[in-house]
Amino acid sequence: MRKYIAEFIGTAVLVIFGCGTAVAMNSVFIGIGFPIPIAFTTLIIAFAFGLSVTAMAYAIGDISGCHVNPAVSLGMLICKRIDRKDFVGYVIGQCLGAICGAAFLWACFGGNESLGQNGYGAASVMGIHAGVAFLMEVVMTFVFVLVVLAATNKAEHAATAGLVIGLTLTLVHLFGIPFTGTSVNPARSLGPALLVGGDALKQVWVFLLAPLLGAVIAALVYMLLTEQSFTEPKEADEIEEQTPEEPKEADEIEEQTGDPEPAQEDFVEKAKEADEA
Repeated sequence: MRKYIAEFIGTAVLVIFGCGTAVAMNSVFIGIGFPIPIAFTTLIIAFAFGLSVTAMAYAIGDISGCHVNPAVSLGMLICKRIDRKDFVGYVIGQCLGAICGAAFLWACFGGNESLGQNGYGAASVMGIHAGVAFLMEVVMTFVFVLVVLAATNKAEHAATAGLVIGLTLTLVHLFGIPFTGTSVNPARSLGPALLVGGDALKQVWVFLLAPLLGAVIAALVYMLLTEQSFTEPKEADEIEEQTPEEPKEADEIEEQTGDPEPAQEDFVEKAKEADEA
């Protein structure tokens, strides 16, 4: 249960500080009527998301692994790093965390017109259509999940994994914000969309399915590159082949322990003969 609560907290923090920064930047600059280049706000928002994940990686990484993203959890499931039970628990915690994070933003900003939701068409700065949005989310999620799987593969990477993952999330946001607002995270998109409703809720299917597809591709590619799908079964077979040999070793030990008895009897007999003589 601790792992699921950690995922709830981590995803809530991601939505609050990531999506919250996006809403705050737009609100501030629109309110003062000062034109700000999209590149400037994109940079700030991208780092807000990246730093949120980095902070949570070091806060809850030892507890749950800090997935805070159903796409990451799906990649971990495919690579056999978590089981199905944990996958379901993680996703539930992540989605609830995202919804609560969006609700917090609603309370803070006093409205639900903009909560950092993703979108395409009129909701996109670049005005892209659904097909392009879907393709971009698949590619961006593929890159992100691939890096997560590689960065968390070895224990010696633990010290730097959070920083690498956070910078990678910053990277994909720098590219994707003008197009879709960048999701690469179904929970992060679902929370705001549910509370905003309207077009955000109608379009959210893209930001649910595309990241999951990107995660599946990333996991399969990673397993192919590392030959994980071939080496793991072999190691398991070797372990199974070794276990039946254990009784043989026990039998040999029993046989060895029984050998000294005749030798001791001969020694006693010889000692008696010497005494008689």
